Amino acid sequence: MNAWMDTLLFGVYPYICLVVFLLGSLIRFDRDQYTWKSDSSQLLRAGQLKWGSNLFHAGILFLLFGHGFGMLTPHFVYEPFLAAGSKQLLAMVSGGAFGLLGIVGLTLLLHRRLADARIRATSKTSDIVLLVLLWLQFALGLATVPLSAQHLDGSMMLVLAEWAQRIATFRGGAAELMAPVGAVFRLHMVLGMTIFLVFPFTRLVHVWSGFGTLAYVFRPYQVVRSRRLNLPSER
Repeated sequence: MNAWMDTLLFGVYPYICLVVFLLGSLIRFDRDQYTWKSDSSQLLRAGQLKWGSNLFHAGILFLLFGHGFGMLTPHFVYEPFLAAGSKQLLAMVSGGAFGLLGIVGLTLLLHRRLADARIRATSKTSDIVLLVLLWLQFALGLATVPLSAQHLDGSMMLVLAEWAQRIATFRGGAAELMAPVGAVFRLHMVLGMTIFLVFPFTRLVHVWSGFGTLAYVFRPYQVVRSRRLNLPSER
């Protein structure tokens, strides 16, 4: 039973989430572009929104890129100058710090959306569910920090990274690697994949627009030339 669940959650579910994430985002952009926005309510409780949003974005952006680099970079790339244990300690300290920033920001955003009747009345169910999912994900991530302290040799981090790299490269045996992994890590990973699953159906799709603006940095200058009109001479 455990082997079957591991195969489903850590061998099949990641690809389901990835397909829905990519294909769902594309379909929503193609068919429902009017909803491709963050639905800001910044006119209400602007101060709390500013603090909550800035703290949340600082936390999640660092953790997103940190997880991507840490999980998908093969061990042999950084092994000559960074031991696995040192990398895990760095991940624990930096991840814990930015995780705290993110969960404080999310707490402010969740309180703002639930405590203010006007904001709650204009909120979609998906907005509240998304904030709760993100808050739980940050909480689970912070809960893994003391557990990681029990494996300062980096062994657990190497197992999780190997799982992610096998999934990304379509190699077999990924689910079997998760057998010795603790429940908190497993919940953290499953909830993280679930957030990617619901991504196309929430306001998170505006993240694509944020990355899309980077294309303007590399766009060539638009050449504008004056055009002289040759009007017939007056007689």
